[in-house]
Amino acid sequence: MPRFNERTLAAGLPTGNEATPQATPGTAPAPQPPPHPRATLALTSAATAVALMTYTAPMVTLPQTAAALHTPLSAQAWLLNGTPLGLAALLLVAGALADDYGRRRIFVAGTLALGITTALGALTTTTWLFTLARIAQGAASAALLASSLGLIAHAFPNPRGRLHATGVWGAFVSGGIAVGPILTGAIPNWRVSYGVLGAAALIVAGLSARTLPRSEPRSEPRSHGRSRGDSDENSDENSHGNSHGTREASVRGGRPDLAGAITFGLALVALVAALTLGRDGWLRAPVGLLLLAAVALLGLFVVVERRTAKPMIDLTLLRHRRFLASSSGGLFTGLAVIGLFSFLPALLQQTLGLSAMDTAWLFLLWSGLSFAVALQARRLSGRLSPRLQLALGFVLHAGGALAMLGALDAGSWPRLLPGLLVAGVGSGLLNAALPLLAVESVPAQRAAMGSGAQQTFRYIGSSAGVALTIALATSTSGGLAHGADIAMAVSAGLALLAAVSVVVLRERG
Repeated sequence: MPRFNERTLAAGLPTGNEATPQATPGTAPAPQPPPHPRATLALTSAATAVALMTYTAPMVTLPQTAAALHTPLSAQAWLLNGTPLGLAALLLVAGALADDYGRRRIFVAGTLALGITTALGALTTTTWLFTLARIAQGAASAALLASSLGLIAHAFPNPRGRLHATGVWGAFVSGGIAVGPILTGAIPNWRVSYGVLGAAALIVAGLSARTLPRSEPRSEPRSHGRSRGDSDENSDENSHGNSHGTREASVRGGRPDLAGAITFGLALVALVAALTLGRDGWLRAPVGLLLLAAVALLGLFVVVERRTAKPMIDLTLLRHRRFLASSSGGLFTGLAVIGLFSFLPALLQQTLGLSAMDTAWLFLLWSGLSFAVALQARRLSGRLSPRLQLALGFVLHAGGALAMLGALDAGSWPRLLPGLLVAGVGSGLLNAALPLLAVESVPAQRAAMGSGAQQTFRYIGSSAGVALTIALATSTSGGLAHGADIAMAVSAGLALLAAVSVVVLRERG
């Protein structure tokens, strides 16, 4: 696999240079790895796994949770969508804060907040309180997820080591998805499972505070008389060929882009609300008004980002094909893959009569294989670029979804097995390729922002995908099984569209 230096990471072009970039007179020295990089990898991977376990906790317990909170079928999308809403709204802000104020600080704070908010979720008694707790969990997860890849990028500056580390991190994403339903399915009371996950997050936060090396904020002065921001300014100017890097560098350490976060979050809420209400009729006035509101708020977000001194995301990155490939890969992973598999366990329980634990074991065929494939996918790096791994992963997911058609209508869970296995391989390839492409799609010193941007698109897609899947599965007159087939077919079509998009967005020579 071609190696990359910092400037070509920004431009998205391979250099062919196998050596780590060295400092030249008048420039910042090459980044050095912190002590104990394996400890950094272990703790960031563990926290990521806990965050994903918390994310997947309602999947196999949705019927019990909805019954305990008296949640009607039309509102069950909110029980699943709280966490991705918080993630999507704050990942970009979290990435910027991590880059500017220290990735370790944001990581520890996010992991601690995840433990507290998860435990509070176990105490809620209404649908909206539970949803608010889940949104808070998503916000906490945003802090630890965005900063974790930044910590890994700093701990493993060598391209070969970074390839291995991001592969391990991606595997723990799949591992958290795999273990979460098993844990919650094995514990009879869903409230107790949230308490266990909250305690696990608090333990990881304590270990991280004691073990992780301190990361230098970008605005801190350096010994050679220039700030880290100065070196970033040069990097950004050289990468993008405009003055945006100068403006951004001059304000690092200022207030985060709260206006951008608010407008972006409200746009996402309006979109999810429209998709949720769509199950009762897509042409109704409330659905149309909510969609118009989502578009208007998104436009306002773009205006805010262009005018603010410190935007959530550098919009000039959208000119780079590698960044667009990373973003579209994250978006369609959420829309096609996470959207379908978030609601599939509830469909299995309601159509096949499976218990929560039986559903979790069946779900493990997909998520467990995804974990194993993501862990070994780095062996493909010499043969397939991350972009082509993404395309192959989407094609395999489409094949798996199509293979499951008719299984629920026939009342046969064994007919799901081939599709779950094929889709699991595809998901593993996606989870391995996405984090590597995320940190390589932006300048190295903005790795946390790149991670936050890609994962933001992933959870935008997830929020929309869950709402769309539930709307498709529950709005047909043919019953849940027939609706599930429609949702699977739509998921397959979206995955094939994604495969085409990442292939088209190949790098120019």
